[in-house]
Amino acid sequence: MNVPFLPTLSTFFIVLSAILVAIGWKLILQKKIDAHKKTMLAAAVAAVLFFIIYASRTIFVGNTAFGGPENLKIYYTVFLIFHIILSTTGAVMGVLTIKWGLKDKLDKHRKIGPITSIVWFFTAITGVAVYLLLYVFYEGGETTSMIKAILGI
Repeated sequence: MNVPFLPTLSTFFIVLSAILVAIGWKLILQKKIDAHKKTMLAAAVAAVLFFIIYASRTIFVGNTAFGGPENLKIYYTVFLIFHIILSTTGAVMGVLTIKWGLKDKLDKHRKIGPITSIVWFFTAITGVAVYLLLYVFYEGGETTSMIKAILGI
């Protein structure tokens, strides 16, 4: 199996982020506040690294089209749209959750934190599924860079 390096690396970081969120959740349940804070910030760093790799690849290398059977393409597309909405929601919630935690707005932080974590777990799971569908279960389709698509070069 020959999987592309950058999508594999970015998927690693999103999985790492979700694992760190799970660890951070356990730490706060144990009242280990400082360890929780450090772990959640590390999870945020892993998520940002994912985004930097993903965005850079999307702009300069491109997005890879679904290369599986044509009759599954609509299901993949609907699933991908669900993942994109989920990940965008999770990212915004994550920023708010971290912001409120760092600014000691703990009533808001405690209310949104568990929901954010669950959304992030589903974001990671659906992200891995997208990766598997694009690069492991099926051979990826055509890859076109955003620059090439916009400028037509």
